[in-house]
Amino acid sequence: MSNLFCSSIGKKLLMSISGLFLITFLLLHLTLNSFLLIPDGGEMFNAAAHFMATNPLIKVMEPILVLGFVVHIIYAGLLTLQNSKARGNQRYASGSKTLDVSWASKNMWILGLAVLGFLVVHIANFYVKMKFTGDPLLNEASIIIGGVHTEVENAYALVNKTFSFLWVVIVYVIGSVALAIHLSHGFWSGFQTIGFSNEVWRVRLNVVGAVIAWIIGLGFALIAVLQYLFYQV
Repeated sequence: MSNLFCSSIGKKLLMSISGLFLITFLLLHLTLNSFLLIPDGGEMFNAAAHFMATNPLIKVMEPILVLGFVVHIIYAGLLTLQNSKARGNQRYASGSKTLDVSWASKNMWILGLAVLGFLVVHIANFYVKMKFTGDPLLNEASIIIGGVHTEVENAYALVNKTFSFLWVVIVYVIGSVALAIHLSHGFWSGFQTIGFSNEVWRVRLNVVGAVIAWIIGLGFALIAVLQYLFYQV
């Protein structure tokens, strides 16, 4: 088993499984973030954030999610180095002249670095403050859950304030577009690795992957821009 995960095929398999798992998480995360656009002063978003923070299943999934990110990043780096060594001087001979390979496929490491930078900004501004360091903006807010007044962290205030900085919004837009391009290639590539490799499925997965990727990427970007333009208090 260890030999499998050390082989090129094993590394690609782990990359694919972890990548597809992370796409599922991103869709869930985008759904939660979409509550930021409900003009209710952040009540729905705070309720959803409270549910995510207190739900036992989510708490179990958190370390799995972190592991998924770590595995995906590590194996992405290993595969990039391995492929670079294997091509040797051929990468300079072909490079951008390889017509049958998409730009995203040839530049996944660049896109990956852009997404990683986006992820670091996101974690530093939200996850670290909500889980570890705290922030004055997270002072409790009273919302109604199931007809009962409940005191929860004011996650909306933190997000709203963070998106009041133009540089943060710009980073989110750039990172979100890079994420969309990265996912549009990674989606079908992941399914191809686990067996959906014929031409019919590749065409279908290309279309489905592009739609899902751009929904995720443009969704995150649009939320940040709209928060900056119309939701500042």
